[in-house]
Amino acid sequence: MPTHPLLTALRAIGAWAIALLLFFPLGWLFLTAFKTELQAIAVPPLFVFEPTMDNFGEVQRRSDYLLYARNSLITSLGSTIIGLLIAAPAAYSMAFFRTKRTRDILMWMLSTKMMPAVGALVPIYVLAQTAGMLDSLSALTIVFTLSNLPIMVWMLYTSYKDIPNEILEAARMDGANLWTEFRHVVLPLSIGGLASTGLLCLVLSWNEAFWALNLTSAKAGTLATLIASYSSPEGLFWAKLSAASLMAIAPIVVFGWFSQKQLVQGLTFGAVK
Repeated sequence: MPTHPLLTALRAIGAWAIALLLFFPLGWLFLTAFKTELQAIAVPPLFVFEPTMDNFGEVQRRSDYLLYARNSLITSLGSTIIGLLIAAPAAYSMAFFRTKRTRDILMWMLSTKMMPAVGALVPIYVLAQTAGMLDSLSALTIVFTLSNLPIMVWMLYTSYKDIPNEILEAARMDGANLWTEFRHVVLPLSIGGLASTGLLCLVLSWNEAFWALNLTSAKAGTLATLIASYSSPEGLFWAKLSAASLMAIAPIVVFGWFSQKQLVQGLTFGAVK
């Protein structure tokens, strides 16, 4: 049935309006990063101005951006790799060797994500302090891993459930043991689910701010810590804050752009399937 031209135009206008609403904060952040502090607080706001790169140089000189970026990369990649090493066999056992408690365990794991992170702050902080791991990449990597593990198990469980049992039965008839079956059959057939799970949890770890702000400071701080450092009793340095924020989100935005297909697949067919 053909669509009325007016209806098509209204849909296009609505789509553009929603897109502009969603991307306006990012666009304004981009503009402010190239302003001086006086231009950033000008009233009315300046849309036409002479851009400057001084803010980006000031961020690097004042805060050592590369150190914070390195910490974010280490904790994000480390937590994602460790999480996959734990979640992949866990989801495999739950998908193909179900017991009467399997679904209860899965629901319990998912329910842990509903607890506010601040509820676990004190015990985790005390544990890290007692173990001498405050302001360390190890503590942050462990916390990121445990935080994302329920999502990873659920997504991989759903991915494994799409594998036909006949393929696994054929492998077992050929003499494959559990390790051979998992390595040579399950993993190759679920590579898409592994990729989307890893990419999504990498993004979640990179964007995590709560634990980074409470468990680290200058030594092991991530880019979230860098951005928070631009808040002072005197107020916010909007131009420098925008430059630091742009430098913090640029790597993950570029990464997400090139892997958007896998991320959408993970969000659509993983945790909410």
